[in-house]
Amino acid sequence: MLSHDVYFTLNDDSEAQVDALVAACHKYLKDHPGVVFFAAGKLVPELARPVNDHAFQVALHVVFEDKAAHDAYQVVPDHLKFIEENKANWKQVRVFDSYC
Repeated sequence: MLSHDVYFTLNDDSEAQVDALVAACHKYLKDHPGVVFFAAGKLVPELARPVNDHAFQVALHVVFEDKAAHDAYQVVPDHLKFIEENKANWKQVRVFDSYC
């Protein structure tokens, strides 16, 4: 399996914009062939140990059955529409891909 974890830091990090990005993740990114697990949500601010990274507002977690499913997902129209509709509010996007 391949884990695709994306952390979004927003230009406008208001609650409304954070909620809108989480909703867009659910709308466009969760139902694709080869997805084994999907989750999108907000930072948990009360978890503030020295090792916790708080440089994001929204986290996306998608586990694919294999690399081929991940690669196909990258170019599907819904994924591209998600990027097009939301990228204007992205200050930084960090992607962590790993085999699991």
